[in-house]
Amino acid sequence: MTGILFFPVGNGDMTLIELQSGKRILIDVDIRAAADSPDDETFDVATALRQRLTRDSYGRLFVDAFLLTHPDKDHCTGLRNHFHLGPPGEWSSKADKILIREQWSSPIVFRRASSQHVLCDDAKAWCAEARRRVRMFRETPGAIGNGDRILILGEDEDNKTEGLEPILVRTGELFSRVNGQYDSTLEARLLAPRPKSEDDEEEERRSKNHSSTIINFQLASQGKADAARFLSGGDAEVAIWESLWELYNATPELLRYDILQTPHHCSWHSLSYDSWSWYGEKARVNEGARKALGQTRQGAFLVASSRAIKDDENDPPCIRAKREYVSIANEAKGSFTCVGEYPSEKAPEILEFEIVDVGPRIKSKPMKAAAVVGAGSVGRSPLGHGT
Repeated sequence: MTGILFFPVGNGDMTLIELQSGKRILIDVDIRAAADSPDDETFDVATALRQRLTRDSYGRLFVDAFLLTHPDKDHCTGLRNHFHLGPPGEWSSKADKILIREQWSSPIVFRRASSQHVLCDDAKAWCAEARRRVRMFRETPGAIGNGDRILILGEDEDNKTEGLEPILVRTGELFSRVNGQYDSTLEARLLAPRPKSEDDEEEERRSKNHSSTIINFQLASQGKADAARFLSGGDAEVAIWESLWELYNATPELLRYDILQTPHHCSWHSLSYDSWSWYGEKARVNEGARKALGQTRQGAFLVASSRAIKDDENDPPCIRAKREYVSIANEAKGSFTCVGEYPSEKAPEILEFEIVDVGPRIKSKPMKAAAVVGAGSVGRSPLGHGT
């Protein structure tokens, strides 16, 4: 069964896509030390993830692909402790770390991030592993196996990705490759990061905001190729979404989704240039960003991967952003859910969607899931299935 799982990691991201083909794509990871401690009540996301994975003929737990949307700490914490990095032949049964069969990484995101702030150790380790895999491809193209593959998302600056075309996805392109092989149950469009703009002023404005990998995943289920679409955008902020609307306003179907992971943990910064803490209710929604993030299909689910959302000055998560996303959900006769409140704030668990031919639905939704706002918990109506 096709599915999407959102793990409760506070203000962080950790999402697992299970394709109809059986392949699994992990998006970001935030395995905090508290979650590793048996004496702490923090949800043990590492064990929960391992329980969803299978082992290969060498006894190694694996994910078919691992996408890091951007190298912030709350998107890669726990990488070195829980995932094998380095040549697959050096995997240790004693350590029993998870093998990453194929790494999905954007050089542009790393370049922009490293120019603005110091990378954490897990991010540095990811970057080093990406360089190792690219070097292997350059040295032995066509002879790359599980644990050495990489898919590069977006062209790098100054032609640094020249010669890597077989493992490169350009921004705006569709791809259906997972772990080096075509997968008929997935079609994904890379929406960002965008290449460097010729307009230096615009580029400067965009680079001051978080730049993340944004992908719209189209998932097959029960014989339907377009059973559900999942829009994932990491911490992309308002300038990125505004520019996407400028680019795709004539073809809005490319942004449409059944499930949206609200960017930057339900932050107001993805919807507005105005600071919530400074302007409060006078803060203005950016029309372009709101349009880009509001391209719902009927019954759409909007999911905030964040702590419980309070009516206070925090951002993220931001109560004002929640209200805007609830409004978007209501327009689609859909629903908004905060992972940190599902099924309750005191005991959050994995929010799991199963994808059927008429769309997504929350699997085994508890009766008292107060975190769910609105309707739309049973998937899209066949009559409402548009592009």
